[in-house]
Amino acid sequence: MREVLRRQHPKVVVKADLLPALSVLSTVGLIGIPVGWIWAQLAPPQRVRVLSDGSLVAPELESWHQFDALVIFALLCIAAGVIVGALVWMLRERRGPVAMIAAVCGSLLAAWLAGLMGEMFVAGMYEVTGAPEVGDVVTRAPQPGTPLVLVAQPFATALTYGLLAAWNGTDDLGRRLG
Repeated sequence: MREVLRRQHPKVVVKADLLPALSVLSTVGLIGIPVGWIWAQLAPPQRVRVLSDGSLVAPELESWHQFDALVIFALLCIAAGVIVGALVWMLRERRGPVAMIAAVCGSLLAAWLAGLMGEMFVAGMYEVTGAPEVGDVVTRAPQPGTPLVLVAQPFATALTYGLLAAWNGTDDLGRRLG
């Protein structure tokens, strides 16, 4: 019984994992560029009518496209987060909390970059060439919506990595086998 109590548990390695964690963070952050481009291709634009006071109003059912753009962005970020969590888990020699924190922070960076780049991509696609007149219907570029959608990718990354760590069942998360 005493041998079980004296058994050495694996320690969390921090110093050796810092440089690989930095490369994970920066690499994961770059995933935001293709996610933003894919969102720009999929998100529907919104048609709006120009009123006499200069304001824009969406015809019936067109306002739903704001929600469509938000959901498409969230689903793309969730898919990217699941993929990132699984890929970072595959780095067997670096498994642990340092890699997970780097993946989650990189996913937050990627989601922010996806929103920024997505808005830039769609801005060029739906350019207004001239001043619209009263009653004209113009196409407005989609927007990712609320900034709260940026937590979808880090949440999916943390959930995926955490589920894989819980499923692993070994004390060192399989690092020694790497």
